Amino acid sequence: MKTKIRITRKNKFLTQSQIFNLLDDFINDAYCGKRTRKDGKRINSSTIVNYVHLRNILQEFCDSHSFEFKIYLESNLTYQEKTVAFRYYRNFYLMYTKFMYEDKLYFDNYVGLLIRGLRCFFNYLEVERRISIGTYHKSFFVPREEIPIIALSVDQLKYLIYNESFNTLVKSKKLEEIRDVFVFGCTVALRVSDLLQLTVQNLFIQDDVYYLRVKSQKTSTKTSIKLPDYAIRIVQKYYGDHATLLPAMTAQWFNSKLKNLAKLIPNDHDIVKVRERRGKQVVIYKDPINKVHFKFSDHITSHTMRRTAITTMLNLGMPEHIVRKISGHAANSREFYRYVELSQFLIDQESDKVFDKIRKYKNPGKRSQNNYTID
Repeated sequence: MKTKIRITRKNKFLTQSQIFNLLDDFINDAYCGKRTRKDGKRINSSTIVNYVHLRNILQEFCDSHSFEFKIYLESNLTYQEKTVAFRYYRNFYLMYTKFMYEDKLYFDNYVGLLIRGLRCFFNYLEVERRISIGTYHKSFFVPREEIPIIALSVDQLKYLIYNESFNTLVKSKKLEEIRDVFVFGCTVALRVSDLLQLTVQNLFIQDDVYYLRVKSQKTSTKTSIKLPDYAIRIVQKYYGDHATLLPAMTAQWFNSKLKNLAKLIPNDHDIVKVRERRGKQVVIYKDPINKVHFKFSDHITSHTMRRTAITTMLNLGMPEHIVRKISGHAANSREFYRYVELSQFLIDQESDKVFDKIRKYKNPGKRSQNNYTID
């Protein structure tokens, strides 16, 4: 049952207890499907978990700083009271973000996630609960941080697939299953949540050609991809052994064991791990005392599969619109274009074209230095 808030002309703001009750409604409505996305689809479970984190951190902030959190009722305020409200929200934002940065040591990416959630809650009060709170929350700045994309190179992926000596390093059945799932994921560009739930129904065979057809849980996008020979062998290897198409495992267990496989991949070089806090770069060490950097293998997670698949397709010349069709990204996806920007092979190719043209310029001897020709 939703919290009933009785508001009269005398009320100037919602109290802290009322706000947290409404925040519980906000979370429960999302969980029960009463509140949906703009397209009418249910809100993802991961987003709801972030809302719960928002509530807990906001409660911790209020308790630790003895801060009285309130939300002003715009329609009941005089001009002077609106000025007071503006200053209150500005002070709240500064104190709350300082708490997250200095007390919790969060980075820009997570602070931005929590601020977006808070703004979403304010919009919920205004739009769905019809509580006149004004537009003060729209001034809450949302920090952003571009986290580097870590993906396997084409040579590293080929090593996992075809190198016979690598098979001797994979000494346990579980690690072999991890390798097969990882290779399959690096091929089909699925999110791990979709990958581990594939069943025989997702497999379509026509004239001995294998296709994988999937509807993404996160975006509801339908994708279809033709499987190469090595991916088909992986499917055939486990066919009928599990309820799922690939070996049964949880995403958490897969992630915990994946680094054991990653350490066996060649060129496990140092990678300087950098994050941003208030827009300033902070170097994070694996061993802060001895200033030891993280290795490439330390950065390998289940997300690496999707990143590797997309960057491999781009690096080997597949047109962007086809890669988007396979990966399920929208045409204007900001996330997808990060892959395009970071596809170093494509950058090198285009750079070589420019440098080749430069090499074709010849100085025709005694003529003016500004007079050049092209072969």
